[in-house]
Parts: sequence; structure tokens; C-alpha cells
Amino acid sequence: MVLSLPRRCALLGAGVTFAAPVLARAQTTASAQVPSFRLEEVASFPHQVTGVTAAPDGRVFVSFPRWTEDTPVSVAEVAKDGSLKPYPDDGWNAWRNAEAAKMAPGDHFVCVQSVVADGQGNLWVLDPAAPGNEKVVAGGPKLVRIELATNKVAQVIRFGEDVALQGSYLNDVRFHPGGQTAFITDSGARGSIVVVDLASGKARSALDGHPSTQADKAVEVTIDGKKLQRTDGRAFTVAADGIALSRDGKKLYWQPLTSRTLYSIETAMLMSDDPEEAGKKVVKVGTSNLAGGLLMSREGRLFLTSPEDNSVKVWDGSRSRTVVQDPQLRWPDTLAEAEDGSIYVTASRIQDMSWFKADAPHALPTKLLRMVRDRAG
Repeated sequence: MVLSLPRRCALLGAGVTFAAPVLARAQTTASAQVPSFRLEEVASFPHQVTGVTAAPDGRVFVSFPRWTEDTPVSVAEVAKDGSLKPYPDDGWNAWRNAEAAKMAPGDHFVCVQSVVADGQGNLWVLDPAAPGNEKVVAGGPKLVRIELATNKVAQVIRFGEDVALQGSYLNDVRFHPGGQTAFITDSGARGSIVVVDLASGKARSALDGHPSTQADKAVEVTIDGKKLQRTDGRAFTVAADGIALSRDGKKLYWQPLTSRTLYSIETAMLMSDDPEEAGKKVVKVGTSNLAGGLLMSREGRLFLTSPEDNSVKVWDGSRSRTVVQDPQLRWPDTLAEAEDGSIYVTASRIQDMSWFKADAPHALPTKLLRMVRDRAG
């Protein structure tokens, strides 16, 4: 999840006819039965956490964006006791906003939003390089591949201003099981899905300005019974945010945060060179809850975070249904499935930030939690 700057581009997809709101049950839920989970605390942090991922070998990684604090760590591995180790090393985590002039933004984590283990031996780090969710640091936006076996950076894909223009915020990423393509949501002013060729490093924005990637101006976020807005009165608007990929890689799902509509498209169409035709093939899946993070589980269930009611839900083919709800899930943000079927979720407490509460601390303590399947679920 991230807060966007005011939109500065026109809706290019106005008048596009959406496909019928149909979603194959086999791709969203393994059965009609909704699973049941209990919640466990894994770790607590003195900084605001957003991303989390679990590697096949059991290692867990988290990320801390520089939204209100010049955090001393951007990416970290979480030890069994909940302590943090900067990952892959101190050098990549050495960036400080106060010393930006002395550092090369392309060789340091500037403002990391997401971390994703691809199941093929790599940890990918998505860095929109926009501290405070404001100005994008030139040369900073990138996708970094770290080999888990060596804990070394093996590839850096840098994004130019044609993809990461001012006002953009690269938010979350999913990888095609074929290992050749990544899909990234841009939740900033542009509102798009970025398609990345991992071999060449070439990237382009798709569905740029399309209605499906834009914030819905009619949607208001309600937290604790009140409308959420910045202390200066600015509206809360977030474009394409949560993203998930079907297990076979054939279908991509996403949702703008300030929206209650879930969308999808065939990845083959999204990867084509015909943006106008791709825009016509977007499927309006259905009306869901306001969601910041999406996850397609190995069972084929589509999970959605639900910040408005401190819960995580599952899409049952026609609507979203609650699987766990707890006050600890104060703004559930990112979801990640472990090998044992448990699901990690970060509670980023976005509604408690100084952006919305003038007396809030800049360093916001947060939690990493784990959803464990009930035996009866």
C-alpha cells in the first residue's frame, strides 16, 4: 500500500467496455469452504514495515520504506527470535536521506516497498526510490535480484523516467512462473502495470491511465468510523496496488487501493505490443473489499487484506469473505505464503502515521504476524 500524489494524467481508457465479470473458481478457491486461521505474532519492529516474503528454505524477509522516517534498514532477514539482520549486507542498506548527496542511488536501497522470493533461488527487492512518497530520486528506481544461496546481488534492473516518472510509485511485483517476466503495479499518479523483461531489463507501462488502474474517486476509506485524510485535508487516493498471479501464470489480478473493484487480464494479452487491445481485454472480476495486498495461494485461493476492518479475506468467486480478523491487524499490508501453508502478514499501521495524525511519531512501531490454518479450517 502507498499513498499517491494527485493524478496528473488523463484517463486514456475512457469508454472501454469491460469483459463480463467472470472469474474461474479453479483459479481463486480450491473449494467452496472458506478456510479458518488463527493469528500469531512473529516479530515487532521499531520502524514501519510494509513488505514480507518467505523463501522455500524457511527464511523470512521484510522491507521498511522511508515514508516518515530515515530508517536505518531497508531490507532485513528476520531471525527466529524476531531480530533483524540487514540484507544482503550493510552496504546496500547504507542509504540515508540526510546524506543522499554522498551516495549513488542505483547502488543502495533508497525507499524499498516490496520484497518477493520467486521460488527459483532469488529474492527480488522493488525500490520505487521515492522517500516520503514524494520526489523520485533520479537513478534510484530499480528491481534488484539477490541470490539466496550466496546472499549476493546478481542483477539490478534500473527503471528510467519512461517507467518511473515523477509522481510514480512502483508498489508490488509478481513473477511469471516461466521466469522471464515480472509485473509491477504503479500506485502513483500514473496508475499502470509495468511489464518487465527480466533477461534484457527492458520495461514498459501497460494499462497506463486505464480505468482499472486508477483510484476510484467515489471511494472513501473509513478507519475507526472516520474518513481517512491527510492533516492538510488532501484526499486519500491510491491507484493500482495489490497484485496477484494465477499459479499457471496465465492470469494477473490487481486492484487500486482506493477502489472496491477487483480486475484481471490474461498475461499473454498484457505482454502483447497492442496496448489499446489489452485495455479492451481487462476483466472486471467483481466488487470486493478495499484491499491493499493480494496473494494467490498454492491452493489457488485469492487472499486480500482489508484495512478498514483489521482483517484478511478470501475471494470465493463472487465476493470476499473474512478468514481472520484481529485488532493487531492494524492496516494489514502485504501477504506471503510459507512452505507450510501459513501466511505472513505485515501490519503497517498506515492510519496512525503523521500524515494523518499530527501528533504521531515519525518512527512508527509495527508488527509481523502469521496466519496459521486451524485444524478444522
